[in-house]
Amino acid sequence: MRSLRGILAVSGHLTGRRATAGTACASAHLALFSRALQILAQPEPVRLQKLSAPDSGIVEMSLKRPEARNAIGKEMLQGLRSAIEKVEADATANVVLLASSVPKVFCAGADLKERRLMSPSEVREFVNSLRATFLSFEALSIPTIAIIEGAAFGGGLELALSCDLRICGENATFSLPETGLAIIPGAGGTQRLPRIVGKSRAKELIFTGRRFNAVEAVTMGVVNYSVPPGEAYRKALELAQEINQKGPLAIRMAKKAINQGMEVDLSSGLAVEEECYEQVLHTQDRLEGLAAFAEKRKPVYTGK
Repeated sequence: MRSLRGILAVSGHLTGRRATAGTACASAHLALFSRALQILAQPEPVRLQKLSAPDSGIVEMSLKRPEARNAIGKEMLQGLRSAIEKVEADATANVVLLASSVPKVFCAGADLKERRLMSPSEVREFVNSLRATFLSFEALSIPTIAIIEGAAFGGGLELALSCDLRICGENATFSLPETGLAIIPGAGGTQRLPRIVGKSRAKELIFTGRRFNAVEAVTMGVVNYSVPPGEAYRKALELAQEINQKGPLAIRMAKKAINQGMEVDLSSGLAVEEECYEQVLHTQDRLEGLAAFAEKRKPVYTGK
């Protein structure tokens, strides 16, 4: 979070020069100080929290921009990038839960108010950065689970689609409405949605931009589970806990084998599987798994 000194320094008010006397100058400084406090008071739009034992290894990534229904602007995009980098650098992280801290909305999509003030080149740069950020989230070596309560529109749905698993409440609504704004989904929606629901269904949803509910989302495979409103976090946590008990290296290699194998032909995919299996063959965790099975106890995996 930005410091008060940093904010004032950027504004040129900590230069060491003697303040000009007079009411006008004092008022200007007071206004600047008040604005600085307002900026400092704003919560971070993306928050990371590591759960404690017995759920060590599970990381929560929370979206919190209530004034804009979690719409993704420049600041939230930077927050997402920073959070993803921190997760990737954390060797103790095994599963990520992506959720909203704002009631009745997961993410409303791009911040169109901010977008209106951008030039075409700025829009291009922002969308390219958004696409790259979602790609880096998808490329995390550990499983990611999106928890969707309420609206997941546009870039919000594209963010959820970049996760490995998706859990929604029965009150969730989904849409890729970009064609109604004379644009197309630009953060992976045209590529990930057809890979999940099939080409024809994806074309229907993108061409019409229509909203669909939790029942349709489950039927089409957009989400793995739909649960009563308010219960999506509980269900996602149960899945995360189950995953967290498995061998961490095995989970990473399984994700790599599936993701990379789906992009090539079967013969090449089997080669990817062989390569990933080789990575877990000579690990301490594999020996621990065999010993625990023989001794009829729960394994204690270390990720080694």
